[in-house]
Amino acid sequence: MDVLDVDNLVNINGIVFDLDGTLIDTLPDILSALNRVMVSEGFRKINFQEARRLVGGGAQNLVEEAFATIGENKENPTIKSAFEKFIKCYEKEPAVKSTLFSNVEDFLQISHKNGIKLGICTNKPIGLTQLIIKEMKLINYFGDAVIGGDSLDVRKPNAIHLYETIKQMGTPVSHTVMVGDSETDVKTARNAGVPIILVDFGYSILPPSQMGADAIISSFLELPAALMRINETKMSH
Repeated sequence: MDVLDVDNLVNINGIVFDLDGTLIDTLPDILSALNRVMVSEGFRKINFQEARRLVGGGAQNLVEEAFATIGENKENPTIKSAFEKFIKCYEKEPAVKSTLFSNVEDFLQISHKNGIKLGICTNKPIGLTQLIIKEMKLINYFGDAVIGGDSLDVRKPNAIHLYETIKQMGTPVSHTVMVGDSETDVKTARNAGVPIILVDFGYSILPPSQMGADAIISSFLELPAALMRINETKMSH
């Protein structure tokens, strides 16, 4: 991994991450819980490619879109009970098959050690988010700067969701960068006036090159260099 030259990273004090598809490959556990519910309700299973399209809008949206995928109306009264079952199933096994993406922990360790503040801004319910980052042994990197989709009255792409995460980190908005994997993350960052770096290994169906990010990385090994480029751009303005 490139050395994170904090002394020269004068315009970046904080980094906010999306969770699913950015820090952690959570889709296997999401899909497992979702399909247990779908089968219990008498419906077919959702496949992996279908599931990729469902992640990012929060748990309620995921269940609604799963029903829509199999041709069921989103107003189906079964959805409410299916959502409750999904949360219970997922809470029982939140991180059995989930894995950190390559070099994530190395990057978090280096950043944390060098005083960079870290946060998570996700549309996943906060209870599930806390369970997962605890299971994955990441919780010490983020402290209180973890804001879920039900932590506030709004969620991504509303800028307030990101602003609250940054507030908990204790860094200026002007010195913060966001890292995500979706169009929702790009919209959130733009709404908040924060630079956005996209990973190209997440769950988005839309290619990252079409989303208008400030930088795109294929590995967390490339993140230090991407941050330096954004820092240099800030210095030139």
